[in-house]
Amino acid sequence: DPVRVHIIPGHSRLHRPLSWPGLGDPLFLTGVTFPPEYPASPETLVKLTVYDVRDKARDNVSKPLRGEGVSFLGSVTFSVSDLLRSKDDQLTLNLRSSDGVLAVGTVLVSRVNMGEMEEGDMDHITADVQQAQKCTLVCESSQGTQNDKDNSPLTGAVFKNPVCKVYKFQTVDSKWMLVREQMEECTLSFSIPRQLLHLYIQEDMRRIQELRDLGELSPHWDNLRKEVIGRYGQVIAAYQETLAELNKITGPSFKPSCSKAQRYLEFIPINLHTQRMRVTCPRQTDAFYDVITVGAPAAHFQGFKGGGLQRLLSRHEAEKKSTAYQCIYYSPEHTAKAQEVLHSVGHLQPLISGLADQLLQAAQQHSMAGLREALKNLAGKTEQFVHALKDELVKSALLALHAAQPGYVTKNQNQTLPGHQDSPVAPLKRQDSIPCHKEYDEEEWDRVWADVAKSLNCVIAMVDKLQEQEPINNNQEQPIPKQVLADVITSHNPEGDWREQLCPLVVRLKECVAEVVVRARRAMTFVLLQEAACSIPQGLFLKQRRDVVFSQALAALACGFVMRLYAGMEDKGFLRQLHLVGLVAQFESLLSTYSEEIGMLEDMEVGISDLHRVAFKITLAKTDNPCDLQPVVIGRRDHYTVEVPLPQLAFQTLPHEIKEGKALQVYPVLFNVGINEQQTIADRFGDISLQERINQRNFEILDSYYKSLSLPCFQTQTDLKDLLETLGQNVVTKKRKNVEILWLAGTICRRLNGIRFTSCKSAKDRTSMSVTLEQCALLRDEHQLNKDYFIRALDCMRREGCRIENVQKNIKCRKYAFNMLQLMAFPKIYRPPEGTYGKVDS
Repeated sequence: DPVRVHIIPGHSRLHRPLSWPGLGDPLFLTGVTFPPEYPASPETLVKLTVYDVRDKARDNVSKPLRGEGVSFLGSVTFSVSDLLRSKDDQLTLNLRSSDGVLAVGTVLVSRVNMGEMEEGDMDHITADVQQAQKCTLVCESSQGTQNDKDNSPLTGAVFKNPVCKVYKFQTVDSKWMLVREQMEECTLSFSIPRQLLHLYIQEDMRRIQELRDLGELSPHWDNLRKEVIGRYGQVIAAYQETLAELNKITGPSFKPSCSKAQRYLEFIPINLHTQRMRVTCPRQTDAFYDVITVGAPAAHFQGFKGGGLQRLLSRHEAEKKSTAYQCIYYSPEHTAKAQEVLHSVGHLQPLISGLADQLLQAAQQHSMAGLREALKNLAGKTEQFVHALKDELVKSALLALHAAQPGYVTKNQNQTLPGHQDSPVAPLKRQDSIPCHKEYDEEEWDRVWADVAKSLNCVIAMVDKLQEQEPINNNQEQPIPKQVLADVITSHNPEGDWREQLCPLVVRLKECVAEVVVRARRAMTFVLLQEAACSIPQGLFLKQRRDVVFSQALAALACGFVMRLYAGMEDKGFLRQLHLVGLVAQFESLLSTYSEEIGMLEDMEVGISDLHRVAFKITLAKTDNPCDLQPVVIGRRDHYTVEVPLPQLAFQTLPHEIKEGKALQVYPVLFNVGINEQQTIADRFGDISLQERINQRNFEILDSYYKSLSLPCFQTQTDLKDLLETLGQNVVTKKRKNVEILWLAGTICRRLNGIRFTSCKSAKDRTSMSVTLEQCALLRDEHQLNKDYFIRALDCMRREGCRIENVQKNIKCRKYAFNMLQLMAFPKIYRPPEGTYGKVDS
């Protein structure tokens, strides 16, 4: 049976009729492709059926074909081989009436190849299109024509379900360019949140165990501990339930906008997609422009009645300071330090133990070179360990913990618990500062802490002594025979072999480290107990909200990093920048500063800021299988590392520093400019200080990043410095809906080899307007798009491009969720073409 392709003049899915003076009949444009599940062969028959649709308000093709207001015009059938054998890969076919007798019109069928093109090919395209009255063409497909870069196994492991659109546009010199959009889903939409949930659960379970390991506490502190453990248990149970539900999900790799408030999907980013525009021009190398689109990272399920994270966290911190609590108040800086110390001692203790064993092994082998190398590494890690504990917080927390244990009595029996005014059995009031307890022997911690350094010095002294005993070998090329070496050692070492002399000192060092770890861990856990107790219950709710927002933000960032890495694998300058300085990740937001969206923006600000705690690391994949190329998240809430595996062939091309596992930094920045009717209200009657503060603060981060770049390729770009100065002026200028801030920030990000993100509430409507505008601006500024084609290209992309397909994927309807009244408040350049918007559920 022939493949049926319906071409419906006047329908909102297709271009409006194009007509010029002197042209009697309008010209309608559409495009088709053969999906991979139905591959075409030369014998494949294609049937084109043309209808006249009177009712333009219908939402899709299938409804008007069955309804009224549709009349059959004509049809024609041809084979793929007819097209392949035709001159210039195009056929002119006559539409026939139902009886096959009367010719009712003409259809021109042509083939568009996307790829490297010779100038002759461009001339051929020019001639073709000039015959068609210089109209813009579009081809659509579910898979599209992909080149090796876009469809490699590396890309296919993380990016799924591509949708492609192809256009022809005229340049200022009357040449023609081909433009291809490709939009894809990302497997990281679900895999990153699943991994984070697993890590959240592990971290909270460890915290419960650490609280239990505090030992016996007085009744007051023990009750607080029980309450905190109970709260942690509730969070763990909720996260386990969510993770179990997520593990059941199969199907698409994105969360549609209509599901943004679903409980079990709250950790999943909204409508996360990648979009790449590829431009092919005569005598130029193909250019690629990438952007990641995602709904604003925010706790939509929890709602925004009290505002978003930025406001809620500030309010909560103020309440902790001003309200009476039955705990000691530690500042956020102190609790962050406590978490840092816990991580440091937990990380360094096994390293020190392993290096100490290596030292003994080198001693047993009588390898002085091995001994010196092991000692150097051991001394370095031990010094890091000692430095990590060199903080007054550790000592004061140990003293506070001592006072919280049963049987603690001050020297003055009339005194109360340290820092409190009431008796030990009465309700306790907030401690205004870290307690200082003279009753406890403060020198005890100093002694234990100093014993680590003393033990290390003893080990160093013994190695120096052994080095003095080492026989001198003047002939480096003739090593001393083992038997002779043994005799020399015995004669110079009456006390026994090296290992026997070192072993007691090494064991003592490990014991001192272990004792310090036990004390420091209990002290810092006690600090975190206070923080959790002071925060009950609101603090743990805020932590859950922050987990949700961060999960969405990290999934988007990881998607963007992987896409940028894959695209830059052959760019030596980019890879050098990556490991020397790191990358900018620029988030563009179109949220308003009014009503619920101000809460979303407050969530988003904290979520994007929290991404500074993330580093990336490139690893060698076990195999080239897609499952082994999935990024892996490790770490804890105050620091995560995303490991990105690459196949061996790709991995071997990387700079040495990256292959050695250097942590790669990302610098997240956020710029927001509201453009809708709610922003109009905020501009005139509301408060836009949040937007102004965000833009000013993030400009400073971006400017600081630029100044840190010492790479020559950036210092020679004088226009980059001018762009930054202009952006700086714009962020302090009082101007309503100053979208130039977004344009400048996006341009600077691309010039800096950064990662671009665009967001609104659902990444569907306003985001689509922004992405298509950015693409056409790039065609105009970088590829000499004819100015007469700019609006036509913009309307074409919005009407026929990947973004309307994104709308269809999300809400099963091909209309942007705008009405005429709303669009009147939009900057004109952000308004979609007629027939592509209407009142729909979004």
